[in-house]
Amino acid sequence: MKIDKLIKRRFLELTEKAATVADTCDDNDISSKKFKEWATNCLSLLQRVFGENSIHYQNFYTHYQAFLGYDYEFEDCRGIFEAAKEDYEGGYLFSVRALTKAEVLEDVLEQASELLKAGYKDPACVLAGVALETTLKEICARVGTPHGKLDKMNVELCKEDVYNVAKQKQITAWADLRNKAAHGEWTAYNETDVKSFREGVVQFIADYL
Repeated sequence: MKIDKLIKRRFLELTEKAATVADTCDDNDISSKKFKEWATNCLSLLQRVFGENSIHYQNFYTHYQAFLGYDYEFEDCRGIFEAAKEDYEGGYLFSVRALTKAEVLEDVLEQASELLKAGYKDPACVLAGVALETTLKEICARVGTPHGKLDKMNVELCKEDVYNVAKQKQITAWADLRNKAAHGEWTAYNETDVKSFREGVVQFIADYL
């Protein structure tokens, strides 16, 4: 099972487990044993998904430490956990690593743009290809798909529904341009082709990285 599916399944399991903790409520008191068991599971998941420095982990941990056994304290923790679950499932998280990689790729693509302006379409095409392949590797790492050749990663990401068949075909066409540039087939494409390639990769990074 892919990492993303495992994480979503665990979020669901702990949401269901929270309901069993709530069922232990007796005169506004919650079973300390059940709460701590559930909370420890939650902390483990939040630490692995968001990191110990994240607001999700820190907020939950602070409330966990302050727990005295009252039901409203448990509900506070459950609310924090649900917020973390919503953020993860909604795709509203931004990986620092991914953002850093995007900045590096932006620099590469800017170099490609400058080469195009100077009339050097062939090295510009190679750089656009480097940016494309690096982006696919990053996406593979994020969804738990092994790295491989560009074409293989493209096929696998489409199978994983990261993007549709139309996008897969577009990437295949871009890869063909990259291969032509790398193998010295410089008359097989023109400057307009490379410009479209570069701009397409810029948009692809913005949409998927």
